[in-house]
Amino acid sequence: MILYHGSNVVVESPVLLTPKRTLDFGTGYYTTTNKNQAISFAHKVMLRNDSQTKSVSMYEIDFVNMENTLEVLKFNEPNGEWLDFVFSNRQGIYSGKQYDVIIGAVADDTIYRVFSLYEAGLLDREETLKRLKVKKLYDQVTFCTEKALTYLHYIGQLNTDIEEGAQ
Repeated sequence: MILYHGSNVVVESPVLLTPKRTLDFGTGYYTTTNKNQAISFAHKVMLRNDSQTKSVSMYEIDFVNMENTLEVLKFNEPNGEWLDFVFSNRQGIYSGKQYDVIIGAVADDTIYRVFSLYEAGLLDREETLKRLKVKKLYDQVTFCTEKALTYLHYIGQLNTDIEEGAQ
């Protein structure tokens, strides 16, 4: 399986960094199976960091071996369990079990608006989930431990300029 990581720098050797903001699955190294999502995120990181470069690093992973060896939490859909998990991580209050790898839908910018309404108490849980299910949600695969990072094998950098022109 190929995974992508969008950034403003090439990342051959991923490391766990403390995020500057609260993220969907907490602290970790975020990747995706969706090339276009990684390109979009690289562009956002470039702008956020006032950089002139964007990069998408590519990794190969033995997914079956990883699932058999590590503690993996997988959300197959944006259900109530996923909503509670992402919400508590974004609030910085998650205190449950720690996993090596977490897989599930990414709460992108449009999803974040729905989350904001939920956080403000303007949407209840049922309405929030209903609104999330009509969105095209991409996946994220988050590596949360040093042990998990050893399963990522860098295979190169995606040329984002060619890929963006091909869309």
